[in-house]
Amino acid sequence: MDIAAISINMNQSTLQQNVSIALTKKAMETAQQSANQMIQMLQAPHPTLGNTIDLQA
Repeated sequence: MDIAAISINMNQSTLQQNVSIALTKKAMETAQQSANQMIQMLQAPHPTLGNTIDLQA
């Protein structure tokens, strides 16, 4: 292999790694947003909670 071919291969490898890292970061950000939304949803009170009282004689 000549130096030009080695350089091209190294640059392609670096590009593939950068793309892979960027996609992984995006997936992690999306998962974090979903987790935050689920936590907010679970912390929100139920809309009908406390509106009725069950009585039993």
